[in-house]
Amino acid sequence: MARLDYFAPGVYVEEVDRGSRPIEGVSTSVAGFIGFTEDIRGGAELFKPMLVTSWTQYLEYFARRNSNGFTDFDAYLPFSVRGYFLNGGGRCWVTSIGTQLPSIGLENSKRQAPPSEIPRRGDRPSLNLSIRPEHFDNGPIKIEIQDGMPRTLPPAKNDDKASDQIKGQSQGTDKVEIPHNPREFFSLKVCRDDQVLEQYNHLSMDPKPQTQAATYVVEALKNSKYISIGDIAQPGPPLARRPLNGEYELLPPAPNSTSEKFASEVEGDRSKRTGVLGIFEIDEITMICFPDLMRVYEAQILNIEQVHGVMETMISMSEGSASGNMPGATNRMVVLDPPSDRTRPQDVVDWLDEFGRRSMFGALYYPWVKVPNPRNAGRSILVPPSGHIMGVWGRTDETRGVYKAPANEVPKGITGLAYDVNFREQELLNPLGINCIRKFPNRGIRIWGARTLVEPDKTEWRYISVRRLISYIERSIEVGTQWAVFEPNDQHLWTQVRYCVMNFLERIWREGALFGANPEQAFYVKCDAENNTPETMTLGRLYIDVGVCPVRPAEFVVFRISQWNALQNENDN
Repeated sequence: MARLDYFAPGVYVEEVDRGSRPIEGVSTSVAGFIGFTEDIRGGAELFKPMLVTSWTQYLEYFARRNSNGFTDFDAYLPFSVRGYFLNGGGRCWVTSIGTQLPSIGLENSKRQAPPSEIPRRGDRPSLNLSIRPEHFDNGPIKIEIQDGMPRTLPPAKNDDKASDQIKGQSQGTDKVEIPHNPREFFSLKVCRDDQVLEQYNHLSMDPKPQTQAATYVVEALKNSKYISIGDIAQPGPPLARRPLNGEYELLPPAPNSTSEKFASEVEGDRSKRTGVLGIFEIDEITMICFPDLMRVYEAQILNIEQVHGVMETMISMSEGSASGNMPGATNRMVVLDPPSDRTRPQDVVDWLDEFGRRSMFGALYYPWVKVPNPRNAGRSILVPPSGHIMGVWGRTDETRGVYKAPANEVPKGITGLAYDVNFREQELLNPLGINCIRKFPNRGIRIWGARTLVEPDKTEWRYISVRRLISYIERSIEVGTQWAVFEPNDQHLWTQVRYCVMNFLERIWREGALFGANPEQAFYVKCDAENNTPETMTLGRLYIDVGVCPVRPAEFVVFRISQWNALQNENDN
């Protein structure tokens, strides 16, 4: 910064900022998921979004130890998140709405706490611990396992008995083993909130230990008031089966909801960042789906009108930033799934008409897809396609750019479709904004649609790539021009902002996101005295008008073929 005054003679070196400040494009491939999980642990909370960057990290937060992350009641969320990462998706946020389907009047005795597997050497299971039902409502329990010692063997009372003991050892009767390795012994503490509830010493993994030296851990803890225990280690020496030292957390089962409470809990609270409303508070999320909305519909926990209500909330929240309900630029879309009982094309058309909601911030894909189910020996299961689709969106963004329509792409991890859509049936579905997933001979399964759910007459917002490209431009400009706030509102600032935005748009034009033979045909940026009058400047406002010409997908490739006679054309000429 230049000084305003100079008093002492000398040479002054000053740094001066010149030129425009570059705008960096924001990320467009951050997903949000809502649904049921196998477990909630490792810092994750019920109904609150958790950042997940890989399938391995998902297992750390939402799966039981040494589990594959899928549920016994076939929740769709694990399949969707797995499909998202398989198809090239990046980081995502996951909101768990429970570890079991809601039911009415389920008592504590019938609820099951998620078991915690205590590992041994080689990261293999040793013990299986869980909280007893009567303590579910008292919070988590911490288990501390430390090195222990065997009990001190009582001395022989006289030499005759000692000689009889030695004699019995030599004859193989009443054998008394002297422990050879004290490292096989350990102690276990049951704690809650830094308070020791129970403590067990002189423990061993030997089912038939020398009673004077140790107690089998299952036998010692069978009368515990707080935890249940199971020995799941493979047979072997006690030292090899011994659990590793450390602290382990036992969690109670997620509170069981009811059909009456579930709808409001899923909707959530924006101030507490819970449920559907809470995940929209994460600014970086650009695409959201709720695959287990169909699971609760199948279980008759929510009826079709309630399902429509949740979908309406998600779409309205995506549109909210345009109406002022949400701050910032409109930068996210909702990927919807049709109900599982609407399998035929006409059924989906009737359902969409019944839903009656249109929006440029929504997309619908049909039909459901078949994926392997690890909980059923790899047999196929039908799941909503939204998670796999969002993975393809992320992959397309990374490999081609957000301006490329996420269509004519192969969704990975899919083995089949619930319904094979043909050409004539897609002629019915495509104009309505129902994007089809089709199977082609020798080309496999491909996404064969790229439209939003906008009203048919709003053709400028017909394509997903156009909507997402404009959102990308808006959000990038918003984030990249924060430096202009409170700067002097004069011609110098107008020039800086104009060149800043023009350089950004020219860069994405060169990448192929904007249509035009030159930058003048692709975009314009206006910031001068014409749109910044003295009245607007008095109000503290700076107006910059930006116009762009986005590229649109070649949805219909038409070859016009006619007969041509070269000799006749030469004679005519």
